[in-house]
Amino acid sequence: MARYAPSIGRLITELAKLPGIGGKSAQRLAFHLLGQPEEQVAALAEAILDARKTIRLCSVCCNLTDQDPCEICASPARDRTMICVVENPRDVASMERMHEYKGLYHVLHGAISPMQGVGPDQIRLRELLARLRQDDAVHEVILATNPTVEGEATALYLARLLKPAGILTTRIAHGIPMGGDLEYADDVTLARAMEGRREIG
Repeated sequence: MARYAPSIGRLITELAKLPGIGGKSAQRLAFHLLGQPEEQVAALAEAILDARKTIRLCSVCCNLTDQDPCEICASPARDRTMICVVENPRDVASMERMHEYKGLYHVLHGAISPMQGVGPDQIRLRELLARLRQDDAVHEVILATNPTVEGEATALYLARLLKPAGILTTRIAHGIPMGGDLEYADDVTLARAMEGRREIG
């Protein structure tokens, strides 16, 4: 970094902290930004700061939103008898992209992973259980955690927790390969996985 002006070095260092961005990519992005008109760079910086200030968790489903409750939870057109449980906000966007599912969501913000020190208390399970206790309209909980070891462990843990409540608990079918993420699944694969969901526990 010594060969760059300190401000360029700092920009590269900050960009390299982004997921999937290595040193060379950070360097390319930095020089690309420096070559853009000042208004464009200011608009990008403003958009980042604005999103950081205005985005918060929906008090109902824990998805990222700029209004509370979020647009999905507030919509009278959604089927309130089912809740689809996903790991991340990106997964909600993936599920919505297929235009098949019309129910509500709950975002866990992670999965149980003892190896990484993530237990049930570190994800948004408590909020889901409180929500189910308060809302007797829910008849089905669809577990759409990722088909990874952590996602499966989370689904099984949730299924065991929900069994005494008598709520139908289903798991999306494995149209998505083991080790894959919902975020990268195509629409047809997601639709088949949703259609082939089954009860577990």
